[in-house]
Amino acid sequence: MGNDGGSIPKRSELVKEAAKALTSAQIKEAQTEQQEYAWSTDPLTRKPLAKPIVSDAAGALYNKDSIIEYLLKEEDDAEKTEMRKVGGVKDSELGTFGDRVKGLKDVVEIKLETEDEKGEGKWVCPITGTRLGPGSKAVYVVPCGHAFAGSVVKEVAENVCLTCNEPYADNDVIPILPTAPTEIARLNLRMKTLKEKGLTHALKKAPGSKKKRKHGEKEASGENTSNGTTATTVKPSSSSDEEKAAKKENKEAATTTNNGIKNSATASLTRKVLQEQEERNKRRKMAQNDNVNSLFSKTEHKPGAGNSADFMTRGFSIGKK
Repeated sequence: MGNDGGSIPKRSELVKEAAKALTSAQIKEAQTEQQEYAWSTDPLTRKPLAKPIVSDAAGALYNKDSIIEYLLKEEDDAEKTEMRKVGGVKDSELGTFGDRVKGLKDVVEIKLETEDEKGEGKWVCPITGTRLGPGSKAVYVVPCGHAFAGSVVKEVAENVCLTCNEPYADNDVIPILPTAPTEIARLNLRMKTLKEKGLTHALKKAPGSKKKRKHGEKEASGENTSNGTTATTVKPSSSSDEEKAAKKENKEAATTTNNGIKNSATASLTRKVLQEQEERNKRRKMAQNDNVNSLFSKTEHKPGAGNSADFMTRGFSIGKK
């Protein structure tokens, strides 16, 4: 092997073989490993999934506090950039995590039932009792977020949630961690349809949709500036509509908590995340101060008394001019 003539390599040793295509069993095994990881681990922080759990328009699962921590970080933060790369389903049709999640309105909190009453153990379907996880098809309903086995939703005649009796549309049944191309294509079409309507994944108004709606109403009102004439139509507002709007404002004002967050659970999670970030920053600053202080000595070196105290002048006197 040292080019000394002791050995002559053959062609089979020098030419590498082409990579072989994966078999169906190997592909299925890889998908199973990915499903097990996605059902048990938050992709943003790599921590175990724990309630409250949320999902985006692609059906990926996250810890809610991880989403809040991601949204609170600045855009140029290195950790946020890393979260944006590793987060969620990486299918090209469904876009990146940063495109899907831009606020809390882009996720839905999933209500998963567990085997015991304490909230521990595996997740199960509240109707059939079957386990929800890798190897089983599970779905949840928007906007209530209740999760069921996939076969349960197909057998229901009316589009009504079996837990809270809230109605839903056929397109609002979201598969959890989908792998079939048909399901991914349907979710992609749903995302585009909601974006055109100015809605988010949770069927709430997207930020900036009010301005577009006002502009559309002005165009539909029949204003014609080129001819110098305006033909506006004003709809009479009934007193009942005003009362409903006032009640809605009062309700929102009553539920509003600190930092402008209306949900008390979300507000508490936000405070918790902010406290953790402050503690992390304090520890980082203390570590930096310790590293700087280690460069300097804390002990004072004073000359000892005795003969060495005046060795520069001992036995020598400067004469006066």
